[in-house]
Amino acid sequence: MTTILVTGGAGYIGSHTVIELVNAGYEPIIYDNFYNAKKTVLKRINTILGREVKCIEGDIRDAQKLDLVFSQNKIDGVINFAGLKAVGESVKMPLEYYDNNVNGARVLLSAMLKHNCKNFIFSSSATVYGEPDSVPLTENSPLKRANCPYGQTKVDIEYMCQELQVAHNDFSMVLLRYFNPVGAHKSGLIGEDPKGVPNNLMPYLTQVAVGRLKELSIFGNDYPTKDGTCIRDYIHVVDLALGHVAALKHCLNKPGCHIYNLGTGTGYSVLDMVKAFSKAIGYELPHKFAPRRAGDVVECYADPSKAKNELGWVATRTLDDMTFDSYNWQKNNPNGYED
Repeated sequence: MTTILVTGGAGYIGSHTVIELVNAGYEPIIYDNFYNAKKTVLKRINTILGREVKCIEGDIRDAQKLDLVFSQNKIDGVINFAGLKAVGESVKMPLEYYDNNVNGARVLLSAMLKHNCKNFIFSSSATVYGEPDSVPLTENSPLKRANCPYGQTKVDIEYMCQELQVAHNDFSMVLLRYFNPVGAHKSGLIGEDPKGVPNNLMPYLTQVAVGRLKELSIFGNDYPTKDGTCIRDYIHVVDLALGHVAALKHCLNKPGCHIYNLGTGTGYSVLDMVKAFSKAIGYELPHKFAPRRAGDVVECYADPSKAKNELGWVATRTLDDMTFDSYNWQKNNPNGYED
C-alpha cells in the first residue's frame, strides 16, 4: 500500500484530504503539531472512516523528529499542509511566518532528500498571483510579489520546490494553487474551525448564523464589480481534497514540476455568497459594509482546465452544497471542536 505523510493533516483541508486518501486506497500518516488544529479531529476522522488513522505529533521544523518518522515508516510521498495561514497575523508576525512556513518546508524537503522520498505535493495558493493582470488565472499567469508575508511564503516555497526539482530531477514536485476553500464534510463531523475571529468569509458567515458573532462586515462595496464587492472562486473542501488524490494518482513517481490551479472557474461576489448563505439558513444574514481591507484583490478566479485535462479532476459541488455543508458543520458544532 502507498503510504503518504500528511503534514498538517489534522487541519481543515488536511483532515478532509486524509479521508479521501483512505477512500482512494492510500495509507495516510498524519503529522501535526496541533497549533492550528484540535486533537478532537482525530476521533472524528476515525469515526467517519470506521478505522484508525496513524497520527504522529510533531513540528515540520524538527529535523530529528522527521528523521525518526522517515526511518520508522516507509513513506512513498508527502503532502504538506503544515503552515501558519492568517493574512493579518502574518503582517504583524512576518518572522514567525517565514520560519514556520518556508524554513519548515526546507527542513521537510531535506528529510525527504535524506530518505530518498521523491514525491512532494505542496499546498499552495492563488495568492501567488497577487493582483491579477487578467482573469481567469491560468498556471502560466505571472507570479508576483505577494501583498502579505503569508502569501509571499507560498511564492518562496514554490520557487524552492522548483529549484530543488532542477537540482534533483528525479523528484516529482506538485504545486497545487488553491482558490477559496469552503464547506465541510457532509457528516457535519469535521469542518473549518479558525482560531479567534475568522479571516475568511465562510466561517464568518457561519459564526454569525449560530450567534457567535453579531453581524458580517463586508470590507468594501465600491470595487469595480457588478455589486461593488470583491469576487472570488470558492471551492468545496471535499472537491479540493479529491484534487490532491487526483494529483497523487497522476504524478506519483513522475519526475518533474507539476502545477495546477484547483478552483471551480466561477467567480462569486461577497454579496452572492451572503445571498446563497441566507437561502441555506432561511433568513437574511445580518451584514454591514465596512471600509476596504488592505491587501484584498478585486477579482480572482481560476481557469481549471489544466487539472481537468491532465488529472481528470473537476470540482462538482455547487454553491448550494458549499453553503449548506458549511452551515451544517457549524450548526452541529457551534463552538467548533471542543478540546
